[in-house]
Amino acid sequence: MTAELKLGIHVGYWQRDPEDHTETVLAAERLGYDSVFTAEAYGSDAFTPLTWYAARTSRIGLGTAVVQMSARTPAATAMHALTLDALSGGRVALGLGASGPQVVEGWYGVPFPKPLARTREYFDILRKVWRRAEPVTNDGPHHPLPYPGGTGLGKPLKSIVHPVRPEIPLYLGAEGPKNVALAAEIAQGWLPMFIDPAQVDTVYGESLAGRPDGFEIAATVTTIVTDDLPAALEFAKIPLAFYIGGMGAKDRNFHLDLIGRLGYGEQAARVQELFLSGRRDEAIRAVPDELADSISLLGPIGRIKERLQLWRDSPVTTLLLGGVKDEPTLRALRDLVRG
Repeated sequence: MTAELKLGIHVGYWQRDPEDHTETVLAAERLGYDSVFTAEAYGSDAFTPLTWYAARTSRIGLGTAVVQMSARTPAATAMHALTLDALSGGRVALGLGASGPQVVEGWYGVPFPKPLARTREYFDILRKVWRRAEPVTNDGPHHPLPYPGGTGLGKPLKSIVHPVRPEIPLYLGAEGPKNVALAAEIAQGWLPMFIDPAQVDTVYGESLAGRPDGFEIAATVTTIVTDDLPAALEFAKIPLAFYIGGMGAKDRNFHLDLIGRLGYGEQAARVQELFLSGRRDEAIRAVPDELADSISLLGPIGRIKERLQLWRDSPVTTLLLGGVKDEPTLRALRDLVRG
């Protein structure tokens, strides 16, 4: 059980020219929300919009959920994070994820071997860059420094910038049991996706058993305050259908596997089948209402108040509300969580 839930907003991917969440972010800061998080997949990046919001705020925490590790070398990611952390006065929490082979090899053009070992190596290099204890070297096979081929002239270097903090909090986006266990071992927090608060201990209890005191679990939760619960459920099913059906190869989709562990394996397979055959509207309708409801906060404010207890009773420490844009709704949800 979490003594007091922290509260943030997740503004997702930046999608198009008019999409600027500045007013929402400013409202969240005025209302005392703890953080704002951005994301990336294979379009916009996570750092640019986060910097945009950082420049317009002064207090709210700044997070990524997630930056894709294969998009940048560890040194490049460390540079992004230390720069934004300095410019924002030490407000950054860096959330990273391994993504999957479809995106990593198809979009970034790099191999997808041994994601657990790559993640461990990546985190180690980030911390070496920020600590500046010595020139950065790495003997691992995934991100060797200096590079062992090429001209042979590479040399270990230290950042020419002194970070404002030698330790920037690192969160790991993870779904599989081994990856969640890795988060509990090497990160300061875990960024779960499609999490049912009533099943955290059942599905992830063993993986989280070794987490240290103060370990953050920041869950993104689709949140829709409305009297039209069926319409809210329909909306909440859209990202589920997309991730189950389209964010992964047919025979290797980590999101599909997760939904199976939540108890909806057969239904998830049907969603994937419909999505991949081009019948996307049918795929959305095939997502079970119970699944969409269990991982979201949907309906009238009174219903959301009741369902918040499930999150309070879980190990989740932060709710990252997704889909909420207007200040009155942000205020009402704040009062529910902190009242």
